Amino acid sequence: MSQEIATRRVTAPEIRSRKGGEPIVALTSYHAITARLVDNHADILLVGDSLGMVLYAMDSTLGVSLDMMIMHGKAVVRGSKRGMVVVDMPFGSYEESPAVAFRNAARVMQETGCGAVKIEGGVRMAETIRFLTERGIPAMAHIGLTPQSINTLGGFKTQGRDTALWPLIKADAKAVSDAGAFSVVLEGIVEPLAAEISRETSIPTIGIGGSKECDGQILVLEDMLGYNPKPPKFVKVYGTVGAGIDAAVKAYADDVRARVFPGDENVYLLK
Repeated sequence: MSQEIATRRVTAPEIRSRKGGEPIVALTSYHAITARLVDNHADILLVGDSLGMVLYAMDSTLGVSLDMMIMHGKAVVRGSKRGMVVVDMPFGSYEESPAVAFRNAARVMQETGCGAVKIEGGVRMAETIRFLTERGIPAMAHIGLTPQSINTLGGFKTQGRDTALWPLIKADAKAVSDAGAFSVVLEGIVEPLAAEISRETSIPTIGIGGSKECDGQILVLEDMLGYNPKPPKFVKVYGTVGAGIDAAVKAYADDVRARVFPGDENVYLLK
C-alpha cells in the first residue's frame, strides 16, 4: 500500500455517511503542532474563527479576517494527514451574496488545501450553502448559538430555552440539510431540542454544548486541555496543560535567575 493511500484524508461524503453510526470526533486546531496531535484521534480538525479569542485575545470572533483564516488553515493542513480539515468562513466573507461566498470559499480551499468550509446560519444561509455545494465546495453548517451573530443574539446565550422558538431552530436544521450541507454543528442548544434535531435531521449533527444523541461532538482544544481558566460549563477538561506550562516556565525562570542555565555547560567550550 502506498503512503498516499495509507494516509488518505476523511472526506465530506464519509462524514455524511456516519449519520446514526460511529460518533464523529472533532476538535479545533489553529496551528501545525496541535494539528499533528489532534490528527491521531480526530475525524475533523476545525480551523475555527474562535482562534480570534483563543490566540489573539479578541472579545469575539468578529475581528477575524479571511487572511487570518487562510494562514492558520495552511498550517493545520500541513500539520495533519488523515483528518478532514474544515475552515470557518469569517464574519463578512460570505453574507453579502452566494457569489461573494463562493469567491471567498474557493480562495480558502485553493490556498489552504482544506476539505470543506463552515458557515454560520440556518434558513438565511441555505441558498448560499446550496450555491457552494452545487459548485464543488463542501459546506458544514452551524446553527443555534452562532458567535458571529453575537450582537443580534445579545450575548453568548443558550438557545432553545423558550420552547416557542424550537420550530425556528428546527427549520434552520432542515434548511441547511436540504441545501446540501454534509453536517451541521449544533452549538449551545438545550439538550432536548438538540436531541430532537439529531433524530429528525438527515445529516450528522455535531454538538458543542448539545446532546449525547448528536452524531458527534466538537470542543475547542484549548478548553478541554485546561488552558482556559474559565471554560464553558459544558466542557469536560481532560488535561491540565495550562498548569503544566505555567509550572515549567516558572521552573525555567527560577533556573535562569539562579544562573543555572539548561543544557551541557561544556557544549560551547573550545576544545
